[in-house]
Amino acid sequence: MNDSVPTGPYGEQGADGTAPAAAQPPLNSPDGPQPTVNGPQQFNAAQQAAMNAPDGPRPPLNAPQPGLVPASGPEQQKSGLRRLFSRRRNVVIAGALAVCVAAGISIGFAATSGSSGSTTTAASFPFAGASGGAGGAGGGSNARSGPEPGGTSGTVSGVSGSSFTLTTTDGQKVTVNESSSTTYENGSSSTTASAITTNTPVLVLGTVNSTTISATQVTIEPANSPYTTANSAVEAFQQGSPSTAKSVGTIPADYTEGQGTIVTGSTANQATVAALAAYPGVLVDRVVQLSDGTYEVHTIGANWPHHVFVNTSFQVVGAN
Repeated sequence: MNDSVPTGPYGEQGADGTAPAAAQPPLNSPDGPQPTVNGPQQFNAAQQAAMNAPDGPRPPLNAPQPGLVPASGPEQQKSGLRRLFSRRRNVVIAGALAVCVAAGISIGFAATSGSSGSTTTAASFPFAGASGGAGGAGGGSNARSGPEPGGTSGTVSGVSGSSFTLTTTDGQKVTVNESSSTTYENGSSSTTASAITTNTPVLVLGTVNSTTISATQVTIEPANSPYTTANSAVEAFQQGSPSTAKSVGTIPADYTEGQGTIVTGSTANQATVAALAAYPGVLVDRVVQLSDGTYEVHTIGANWPHHVFVNTSFQVVGAN
């Protein structure tokens, strides 16, 4: 008689000498239940009983659960990647929208804040060409940072305290503010502010800010002076009328509007006087020296001219 203990295929013989029922393979063994591709795992009755027993075997944590299809096939992997990228795309889109909304709020706030500031002179300027010629194209220093030297001429139409109003030969009104530093001349002789009375023809030089001049010099002109006699070449400003596009005389070959350097002092005064003698009725609001040494006198208050060109001898050579 064989003394060895007979064993079954998966366990030892029972105490009564009979072979026990075959034990089930572990769930994670190669012979255990495997998931189907298109459905849940399949278990027989013995496996279900073993799993449901209080102290029965439990599937490992990493084992696929019944009713779940493992994403091991190519189609399942692609589907998972699509969901992943879709979620990331939604996050990116939501983030971009948040940034756009924040930027819009910031821009709107800046625009609202800026609108409460002071308005520029050009915005309220009644004359044609108020903003023409400004800007920093080319040389960059032609742009006005504030009132610049210039002047105008006409006939005194009203006097009030330390200021007077003159009317140019083309009908524009200009306010002239006087100060203790303003000088007065009558021909070759000096005079005083008391000489400025209604209907007096005058030439005024000073700092121009829109239609107001802070006068540095006021000269009483004789009858038939070129500064106070109308010139048909000057086209009076008319609200709503387009500016005339024409050129006369010599325009510098390399001239580009906006180029040059603003000049002051006696240079600006001499160029202004030359321009007003040729084209009375305009208001000069700045003088620019060009790269060849000549000058562009920028004018307002008329539909034409807008620019008067003066050579280094302070003679008018052209206009446009």
